[in-house]
Amino acid sequence: MNSWTANNSSVNSNGTDLTIGFTSSAIAVFLFGTNFVPVKKFDTGDGMFFQWILCAAIWIVSLVVNLIQNSPRFWPLAMVGGSVWATGNITVVPIVKTIGLGLGLLIWASFNLLTGWASSRFGWFGIDPEEVSKPILNYIGAGLSVLSTIIFLFVKSEVQSSSTSLEVTPLLRERSVNNSENTCSDASWVDSLSPVRKRVIGCTLAVVAGIFYGSSFVPVLYIKDHGRRNGTVYTGASQFDLDYVFAHFSGIFLTSTIYFLIYCAVMKNKPKVYPEAIIPGFVAGVLWAIANCCWFVANHYLSAVVSFPIITAGPGFVAAMWGVLVFKEIKGLKNYLLLSVAFCVILAGSLSTAFSKI
Repeated sequence: MNSWTANNSSVNSNGTDLTIGFTSSAIAVFLFGTNFVPVKKFDTGDGMFFQWILCAAIWIVSLVVNLIQNSPRFWPLAMVGGSVWATGNITVVPIVKTIGLGLGLLIWASFNLLTGWASSRFGWFGIDPEEVSKPILNYIGAGLSVLSTIIFLFVKSEVQSSSTSLEVTPLLRERSVNNSENTCSDASWVDSLSPVRKRVIGCTLAVVAGIFYGSSFVPVLYIKDHGRRNGTVYTGASQFDLDYVFAHFSGIFLTSTIYFLIYCAVMKNKPKVYPEAIIPGFVAGVLWAIANCCWFVANHYLSAVVSFPIITAGPGFVAAMWGVLVFKEIKGLKNYLLLSVAFCVILAGSLSTAFSKI
């Protein structure tokens, strides 16, 4: 009787964990696909000022989370993950200028997904490999998630862009993402490059950005894994991912501030500041921060090997639906069919990944 009760309690607990994990994933997907909506109609210039406002808002959210979590121990190593993310984020500007956001998004999203998934699944960078009960389904889910990002490359929008490449996610295409039509007319090192060099540099930076994005959770996972071992610096470290949000986001804000100060120095203390982007940028940062907190929760209850394929594949579809339903940027039967196929692929990948955990 006691054995049956214990087993039943274990099943209920596992079911609750899965519910929290998948709910957090769904919220993260929606917010990641939505966070640039507030800045869509505002000029963000070359993106350096915008990214700093965005990261300031991110840090403020982490401060609130830290207070809610009763100020858990601050592990400086967790800041490295935030620094890595901020470094990847800073490459968005040259990527968009060289190969356009469409191709850039496809490349960095794919490498983000693969790096995050593979590092967790196979134990790269000194973290423990995560096991799933049905590994084949997990591989299929990761593969389908990558396929869904490729499908978005063929979705065309009526939004005018300075780039000659095909643009993908409408909300992330215009001036709202570290790029504007005006910046293309500004003199920069990109303008002097040949088309071949632009493509090589842009694709290389997109790969680097994707790897940086995908590895940003590694320091937190490393601390958690070594916290379960005796005789390490991290012995006894918290196993709840939200306890690392403040350190992680502090790394983001500190690094973005350093980059912004370097930018100000390069601009001879005359940075391009866009006041109208402050409040929209702050709102975008809050939405992003909440989404990332949900990702931390999903990592805890599902494991990164399950959450990564789901959360990295879904936002592109959400952003595209904003373009269809609200901004009317995506029109035509062909685009609707492609979005339908992408949705089916994302759904199949998410279900495959989900069932690999059960």
